[in-house]
Amino acid sequence: MTTNLTAPMSKQLLFGLLTITIGVELILYLSGYSQLAGTIYDAIMVSSFFIGLKLHQRLSNGIRKTKVQHIRQFIGAFLLFILGSTMINIYSSYAFQDFSNDYEQYVEAYTEVVSDDNDIAEPKQPIEPVEKMWEVIDEIDTVGYDIFTDILAGLEEVWRLAYIILILFVLKKVFPKRWEKGRRDTFVLIALFVTSVLFGIDHTLSSVQSWPYEIGAIITFANMGLLFGLILLWTRNLWVTVLVHSVYDILATLSWYYFEFIVEIAALVLIPVYLVLIAVEKNQKTSNIVVSEDIAN
Repeated sequence: MTTNLTAPMSKQLLFGLLTITIGVELILYLSGYSQLAGTIYDAIMVSSFFIGLKLHQRLSNGIRKTKVQHIRQFIGAFLLFILGSTMINIYSSYAFQDFSNDYEQYVEAYTEVVSDDNDIAEPKQPIEPVEKMWEVIDEIDTVGYDIFTDILAGLEEVWRLAYIILILFVLKKVFPKRWEKGRRDTFVLIALFVTSVLFGIDHTLSSVQSWPYEIGAIITFANMGLLFGLILLWTRNLWVTVLVHSVYDILATLSWYYFEFIVEIAALVLIPVYLVLIAVEKNQKTSNIVVSEDIAN
């Protein structure tokens, strides 16, 4: 895998990797002070999709899977992330209470725009159709924008893979002897750790909070980033990891506004689906073995 990731690349691709890594760090910092910087960040995230097309080939190394295998892989990775993120959230709620409490207050304040109370008319109070229409439009605008940013958040996995590749290139140049001796798994783990820490730091670049909050946020999101990184290396599929990230963030947003336990419900629904897909794959393998034996005889 490391050989493919560190294969020679064009100057255009190298420029793209630097743009969606180091360039994004600068833009994220400025987005806390500039609305334009936030718009540029969104544009870079969209453009990173095309860079991801190139990077996915390096990661997958031409491995092809059936649609059933892709679906099973996504569901398995998604369930793994739900389990891991739940454990991380429980840990953070005890270890970093300042961050946990402030974050809960932030979510409550942020989602006050969409409230069930607004949908209930007072007794004998006439309903204003025009006013009601604008309330619905405001709700769609608010929730829709958050879902849009959740979709873009999935493309942060392109950012992660780009960083891993750049770090491996540096380690390969700095430690050529160790690289040739085959200690490349250690280098991959180093790259994974660095990108996870950066993932945590990046979630605090555009905000100014107290140190207890900042430390809690960095460690919590770094653990989340480590989990995404492990899924990326386990699946060897960039787009599965992107999809897991986006879907989880979308469900988290919906849990803020509408259904508190939607993530848990999704997990309960997907577990039997995952077991069925495993059974289907086993039956397909058994059928293929039987057919091969018949042909051989």
